[in-house]
Amino acid sequence: MSMTFQGSLLDVDGAVGPGPLRGHVRRTVLGDGAWVDVLQGWVRGADALFERLVGVVPWRAERRTMYDRVVDVPRLLCMYGEGAALPDPALVEVKAALDAHYGPELGEPFASAGMCLYRDGRDSVAWHGDRIGRSAVEDTMVAIVSLGAPRSLLLRPRSGGPTHRHDLGHGDLIVMGGSCQRTWEHAVPKTARPVGPRLSIQFRPHGVF
Repeated sequence: MSMTFQGSLLDVDGAVGPGPLRGHVRRTVLGDGAWVDVLQGWVRGADALFERLVGVVPWRAERRTMYDRVVDVPRLLCMYGEGAALPDPALVEVKAALDAHYGPELGEPFASAGMCLYRDGRDSVAWHGDRIGRSAVEDTMVAIVSLGAPRSLLLRPRSGGPTHRHDLGHGDLIVMGGSCQRTWEHAVPKTARPVGPRLSIQFRPHGVF
């Protein structure tokens, strides 16, 4: 797959893999038992990893029923379920680092890795929470690694209130924890601005979708 992508001028040392988390990640308490951790530039060599994954992941387009119509899903998708081999050794390192840091708090390892490829500003994901499965009733975590050009990820409380914005790309990490999937929603909106492609990798525990 060929895409026009402008890499980061800071991503030039050649190493590919996760950096440290302890003492670097920043937690924000959102309320209602929800929180988010954010660490910009966590994955070193993120632009090289982006190029590798765009080429080797078996991306697929999907169509879904919405409001009595069948529509194109506005992004490309791939799912690596529990026990599936991840498509790049750097992602094995990323998962291991997440498990080591968050496992004691989460009480279990991350089990699956979903991937979304936002090709340009027309691709998006609507407001939602990952509330299928255990996360409908239990606190959990969803860790998202963003590669490629930055896009805005928005968070808003389901009960109403101000929206939080995070511009994520080039190896940034965001972890949504606690009650976040039940009490908050998140979205990646469309944009008319010229933006390059972004790849989102979502690590989830067993039974969370």
